[in-house]
Amino acid sequence: MKKEENIIVGISIGDLNGIGGEIVLKTFEDPRILDFCTPVIFASAKTMNFFKTHFKSGVNYHNINGINQLAHGKVNVCNCWNEPVKIEFGKEDIKIGEYAIKSLKAATNSLKNNEIDVLVTAPINKSNIQSNEFKFPGHTDFLAQELQGESLMFMVTGNLRVGLLTDHVPVKDIVEHISEDLIVEKINTIYQSLQKDFKIRRPKIAVLGINPHTGDNGVIGKEDDEVLRPTLKKIKEEGKLVFGPYAADSFFGSNNYKNFDAIVASYHDQGLIPFKTLSFGQGVNFTAGLNKIRTSPDHGTAYEIAGKGEADASSFKEAVFSAIQIYKNRFDYEELTANPLKKMRR
Repeated sequence: MKKEENIIVGISIGDLNGIGGEIVLKTFEDPRILDFCTPVIFASAKTMNFFKTHFKSGVNYHNINGINQLAHGKVNVCNCWNEPVKIEFGKEDIKIGEYAIKSLKAATNSLKNNEIDVLVTAPINKSNIQSNEFKFPGHTDFLAQELQGESLMFMVTGNLRVGLLTDHVPVKDIVEHISEDLIVEKINTIYQSLQKDFKIRRPKIAVLGINPHTGDNGVIGKEDDEVLRPTLKKIKEEGKLVFGPYAADSFFGSNNYKNFDAIVASYHDQGLIPFKTLSFGQGVNFTAGLNKIRTSPDHGTAYEIAGKGEADASSFKEAVFSAIQIYKNRFDYEELTANPLKKMRR
C-alpha cells in the first residue's frame, strides 16, 4: 500500500435509473471532501452531465479516458462508454443493467491494477444485471471472484458491526450452507478484519443462534447444539474472545450488542433487519476479507424516489469515508506488523 495521502476512491455508478447518480453528486457537492480523497466516477461525461443538469448540481468534472489522466483535487469522470444512454428514472431496464456492469467491471479492473486505492459501489438492481457474462447475485460475489481472499458481508456503523455466515441464500437453504468450516472461516475473517481494518487488538465477538431460542435444547432444531456450539468451543480454545450462541430475538432489544465489537448473524435478515433498524441511512456495507477495500451504502436503487431529488446521500457519504478510514487503518496495520516494536492502539 502507498502512503495515506491522495487516496484515490473509485466509484461504480450503479443502476442509472435508480438514485446512484443523485447520491454521488450530493456527496461531492461539498468540495471539502476533496481534501481527503481524489474521486473517480466510472461512467461517462454525457451521463454525468445529464445527472448534473437534471438535479441542478454544481459539481464540476474532470473528464478522463484513463487513470493516467487523473487530476488530484478534482472530481474525475472516467469514460466507460461514449454513446448517449436513455435514462428513465424508476424503470427496471436490462440495458441499464448492462451499463451498471460496464462501470463495475472497469472500476474493479482499476482496483486490481492498483490504479485506484478503494472502491465504493452505488446500488445496482440484482435482477437486471443478470446475463450470460454476469451471473452473480450482487457485488460481493463478483468481487469475491475477482479479488483475493475470503469475502464477507460486514455491515458497519460506528461501534455496531454485523457480519453474516450466509448472505444472499434462500431461507429454505440456510441450514444446508452452515457447517463447521464455514463458521470457522467467517469468524476468522471477522476477527482479522477487526484487528486490521478497525484497529481492535483483542476483538469480542458475539454469535447469534441459528434457530429460535438457539434451538431450545433441540426442541426447535438441533443445528445450534450439533454444529454451532461445538464449533464455537473450538474457536474459543484457540484464544479468541467468541461468545454465544445468543437468542437473536432479544439480543438487540436488550442492548447486549453494545458489549461486543462485532455480531455474527446466521443469515441475511437475522442480521440486517436489526442493523438497518438501528442505523438506516448511516450504515455501510463493507466487503471484509478481501485484499482490496470495497464499501457501499446500506440501501438499494430506491426506484420509487429516483429522479425526484429526494434521495439521502448520508449512507453513500459514509461509505466513502469508511473506505478511506479502512485504507488508513490497513496502512497503519502493515507498518505495525512490519515493525513489532510498535504497539497497536485499542
